[in-house]
Amino acid sequence: MTGKRKYIDHTADILFEAEGSTIEELFEQCGLAVEETQVELSTVKPAIKKVFHLENAKVDALLFDFLDDLLFYKDAEQLLFSKFVLKLDRPQGNVNNFRLEVQAYGQKLDAEKHGLKVDVKAITMHMFEVKKTAKGWKAKVLVDI
Repeated sequence: MTGKRKYIDHTADILFEAEGSTIEELFEQCGLAVEETQVELSTVKPAIKKVFHLENAKVDALLFDFLDDLLFYKDAEQLLFSKFVLKLDRPQGNVNNFRLEVQAYGQKLDAEKHGLKVDVKAITMHMFEVKKTAKGWKAKVLVDI
């Protein structure tokens, strides 16, 4: 399976589903969906590399944190991303948390250069879901615009 994402009709906000054969691929597709909600991805060049690390005991909470951090970097540093390289370490032995290293590539927001769409205000827990499937992983995410 290769990763994919699709948008689902919703009355007020934006709802999407994403799939990936690995957790990393699922996170990548969710990250791209959040960014694509805000900007035409093809207009964002991978010129700036931002590395950050996250840790959480639950994979669904880790995905939420990852997406929330993308919004933080958009709001605080005006960064938009069009490419992600993700490495997830799963809990083993005495280690209880999933650890995620994110390498996000993008550019500073430029209204004249980037095809801006809507501004995502927040990732919501309403309808938020991450589950293992026979083919990999699937998530459902509702974003507040």
